[in-house]
Amino acid sequence: MTENTPPHLESAGRRPRGFATAAVHAGQEFDPTTGAVVPPIHLSSTYAQDGIGGLRGGYEYGRAANPTRTSLQTQLAAAEGGSYAFSFASGLAAEDAVLRAVMRPGQQVVMGNDAYGGTFRLISRVHGEWGVVTRPMDLADLNQVAEALSAPEATVLWVETPSNPLMAITDIEALAKIARSSEALLVVDNTFATPYLQQPLALGADVVVHSTTKYIGGHSDVVGGAAVVDDADLAEKIGFQQFAVGAVSGPLDAYLTTRGLKTLGVRMDRHCSNAEAVAAHLVGHPAVERVLYPGLADHPGHEMAKRQMSGFGGMVSVQLAGGEPAARKVAEGTKLFQLAESLGGIESLMNFPHEMTHASVRGTDLAVPVNLLRLSVGIEDVRDLIDDLDAALAGL
Repeated sequence: MTENTPPHLESAGRRPRGFATAAVHAGQEFDPTTGAVVPPIHLSSTYAQDGIGGLRGGYEYGRAANPTRTSLQTQLAAAEGGSYAFSFASGLAAEDAVLRAVMRPGQQVVMGNDAYGGTFRLISRVHGEWGVVTRPMDLADLNQVAEALSAPEATVLWVETPSNPLMAITDIEALAKIARSSEALLVVDNTFATPYLQQPLALGADVVVHSTTKYIGGHSDVVGGAAVVDDADLAEKIGFQQFAVGAVSGPLDAYLTTRGLKTLGVRMDRHCSNAEAVAAHLVGHPAVERVLYPGLADHPGHEMAKRQMSGFGGMVSVQLAGGEPAARKVAEGTKLFQLAESLGGIESLMNFPHEMTHASVRGTDLAVPVNLLRLSVGIEDVRDLIDDLDAALAGL
């Protein structure tokens, strides 16, 4: 990086002090003109130059950089403990930029066989048209992963942990060692865990991606995505994609995301405690076949989650004993848990992945069980949430 590096490629530096301090203060300096403690939203699409090529603060055109987006990127990098962050118009836009930055025709992405359907669709169908090959597999089988990454065309190892919606926990540190020995890039989707509960870069990941629409935004009122890295060369490649392709977050979206990130820690504490209570209540319910939540002692990834996460998150998946008919009835029978796409907002949401978020993988090896419901447990009074679920289950 040079002294003329545009703001969107500048290093954000390491996370200062504790997480909450970084989330509140990183990139959020008060306005020097008025003293406003909340930085202003910069809506301008272009910036007056001090003579030809004389950029004021490095700003030239809104697609290249915007002060509100720069503030958010500084905040995101600090929250993830990274050096560079990039804010995008959606989580898939962030993933697309990372893939474009590092993949070439004929190369392979090794990924979990329970990945988010949208990610699988992006890689297999969009990038697949350009010769990128997708290799889904069980990432818990480290020998199988090592064998797959030993192929010279294996370029990226893509990990979700916890996974969406089966809540599998993957050993980031172990996979980072395998990826490094194979000269592959480890990308971790940290959307479910959030940087408050899990720090993939510290565990050896090369790239962290987020749908900031979810917990980071936190209020179901803004769509966005992010990529965070430590390596300057990788940052330059992703930054070029952000600039050249242009799927950037607008200033209002960046502001809303910034505001959400400031309260992420306190919200996640409540999401976690509510989810733990909901999961514990559903265990043993006669209508419930299985509860998938890493906070449960019998979850296969429980011990790993304890090691690499500081909490178990706000997502709970449930398989119903009555099969698909029961899942459909419960999904449409709750009052507080609203039937909707997405997750991570303050309100509780219910999702039937088979026909909603994961419809794109039906009929493939990545298809989710037809009796599975995904619960995004919000911050409401937990007794009310449990009563809502009990009432819906009682109707079976």
